[in-house]
Amino acid sequence: MKTTTRQSLKKATPITVVHDYDAAADTKNRISLRGAKTKYFHVKALSNGTYLLEPRVLVPPDAIPAKTLKMLNRSVVNLKKGKTSAPIDLSRFQES
Repeated sequence: MKTTTRQSLKKATPITVVHDYDAAADTKNRISLRGAKTKYFHVKALSNGTYLLEPRVLVPPDAIPAKTLKMLNRSVVNLKKGKTSAPIDLSRFQES
């Protein structure tokens, strides 16, 4: 039986500038973001002097089930001990 795969219907949309404004850092080197959609950001300071902000959604620890946390903790312990499986070859799933 032949299996078909569904191609992604989403096309990559180009990144556009939504807001363009100048901001000055205060005495504590803080800058306010106008119109921010999220409260938390991951900040990367790049070597060319630019900053990259990626929005983050924080999940309270209570939202993660206890069984999931237990499994994650076991996985981290095994990873630190070096108990890992062989690498999985996913090259056949890549689109050319």
